[in-house]
Amino acid sequence: MLSRKNKLLLYKLLSLFSVVRGYNILMITLAQYLASIYILSPNLPLRRVVFDINLFLIVTASALVIAAGYIINNFYDAEKDLINKPTKSMLDRLVSQRFKLTTYFVLNFLAVFAASYISFRAVLFFSAYIFGIWLYSHKLKRIPFLGNLVSATLAISPFFVVFVYYKNFETVIFVHALFLFLLILARELIKDLENMAGDMAQNYKTVPIIYGAKAAKAIIILLIVLTLVPAMLLITKFDVGLMYIYFVISVLLLVLFIVLLLKASGKKHYVWLHNILKFIIIIGVFSILLIDVDLVLNRIL
Repeated sequence: MLSRKNKLLLYKLLSLFSVVRGYNILMITLAQYLASIYILSPNLPLRRVVFDINLFLIVTASALVIAAGYIINNFYDAEKDLINKPTKSMLDRLVSQRFKLTTYFVLNFLAVFAASYISFRAVLFFSAYIFGIWLYSHKLKRIPFLGNLVSATLAISPFFVVFVYYKNFETVIFVHALFLFLLILARELIKDLENMAGDMAQNYKTVPIIYGAKAAKAIIILLIVLTLVPAMLLITKFDVGLMYIYFVISVLLLVLFIVLLLKASGKKHYVWLHNILKFIIIIGVFSILLIDVDLVLNRIL
């Protein structure tokens, strides 16, 4: 049996894991490595990619900055989350705001320190990334649509830095990136519909609050329709191996998403819609392996 002190420590660790959304960071880390192996450098030996110290430092710095970003976002959204996510918010509050801020600065320092081993340009990139996340959390997220746009841009930035590292400028990579960007942007707007109660209480100027739920739905539908364009291109015009199956399923789910969105009228519906987009994004990470199944089997065997 754990003592009361050990139980409290365990709860605080779980609280910190909840604040930094450790599961999201693990997914982003996995996605960066899979994208590096199967999309950005498919002709390089697996060992050379996996044991590339610069790639490891890039992924590590990205994870540290993202974790710090979740902390500062949680810090500014503490009151709003009490309304929108009461259960999670109570868990998050087991860790003091002072400790969160201290951890925020430590993580960012470690990220820049890791980047300094790569190059001065890496230091500049991650410093700008840190500033961008802070500016978004402090100011920009309260500005309708601009906040959503910046959030989606920050979300794909870890993939941008890996893309630049490998200097792979093939068109198919830009189409993949566009698909992901539009999907994340639509998801950000769905979250605004989902969190309207807390946003109104804290005077956040989101799209559904300023222009109404119908206008927000119309923008989301437009984004989903635009998302279908790169998805169809990846199915019909580019060689993505068996990953085309993922994009076919994604197209079907996105059409279903539009139908459900038109009928949605409350938070419960918006949570389901949010989960559909989240599911598409998560499955997309593992579907990268389908680009070259023979390569996967050869590397395993």
